[in-house]
Amino acid sequence: MAGIEKWVPRAGLNFKNLDDAWQFWLAYGGRTGFDVRKRGSNISKIDRKATSCRFVCSNEGVRRKGQTDHVAKLFRAETRTNCEARMVLSLNRLTGNYEVIQVVLQHNHLLHLPQTRHLMASQRKISEIQAFDIETADDTGIRPKQAHELACRRVGGTHNLSYTCRDQKNHLRSKRQRELAFGQAGSMLKYFQDKIVENPSFHYELQYDSEEHISNIFWLDAKMIIDYAHFGDVVTFDTTFGTNKEYRPFGVFLGLNQFRETTIFGAALLFDETKDSFIWLFETFLDAHKGRQPRTIYTDQDVAMGKAIEKVFTESYHGLCTFHIMQNVVKHLSPVKGEDEVEGEDDEPHILSDFSACMFGFEE
Repeated sequence: MAGIEKWVPRAGLNFKNLDDAWQFWLAYGGRTGFDVRKRGSNISKIDRKATSCRFVCSNEGVRRKGQTDHVAKLFRAETRTNCEARMVLSLNRLTGNYEVIQVVLQHNHLLHLPQTRHLMASQRKISEIQAFDIETADDTGIRPKQAHELACRRVGGTHNLSYTCRDQKNHLRSKRQRELAFGQAGSMLKYFQDKIVENPSFHYELQYDSEEHISNIFWLDAKMIIDYAHFGDVVTFDTTFGTNKEYRPFGVFLGLNQFRETTIFGAALLFDETKDSFIWLFETFLDAHKGRQPRTIYTDQDVAMGKAIEKVFTESYHGLCTFHIMQNVVKHLSPVKGEDEVEGEDDEPHILSDFSACMFGFEE
């Protein structure tokens, strides 16, 4: 307990600035097992200096009730328990230090176990050295999961590592997804321009974000334009082919020709899979094909994609891909037994067989 006691904040503590006080409260929360946050501060109107500040437990307060009658489709778990654990500081004008004037250490909720304290949001961080190691591993072709496992072994386990595998992926995504390096962007634009010189029917469009970085890219060539004119009644669009090193979703508009061969109507590299990105892509796709909409478009069950299709492809029938439907069926219905099925009787048909028959065995 002696090792813990030195982390207990007590009245009479002084800090040179609020940053030092916050680091102390952050470390105390990590050692004790609760997430922390800043509740607010009072700023002097004379010198614009903070005169007091309050650091609290992340469970402080209660969730604000909605002001409308709208019923949310997804309910988020309640995390606020009106916990009163806090540390209040006040500026001493004589010494210029911040003094702890009030401390409440009692919590009204369960604290994290030592094995899970490193997973708290306030304790998860990637240092500059760790960021360098993550980016070096990525540049050498080591996948994020293997790189994270290696980092865990180097520090003696996951509980000693200050970030999770998801944090590592988010770091790489935030670094690479926002912008293409100048050489890559220059090479891509030069390639597109060379294709236009070869064939003026080659077409590409770029969308830029607020910082003038390339976000979404769409392109198609003359053959794709001709193929769509002949076989564009039914189109499938999918972004589950895989991602590239830049973590950008790669989407392709596909169809079938008269020989039932796969033909491409357009391709895109997207910044993300949001409704706005899909709306821009679908509108760009239609503009490139003279505004002609397909009679039917098949996609996966992505919600954002469905909303964009409803807005852009107003004359098309939107269907769901049977591959993704069957994937979800296997995922959700595999543990389910039929009503007449008895444990140990293998001759009874499984619900998956019945569902598959409904999908593919009957035409009417």
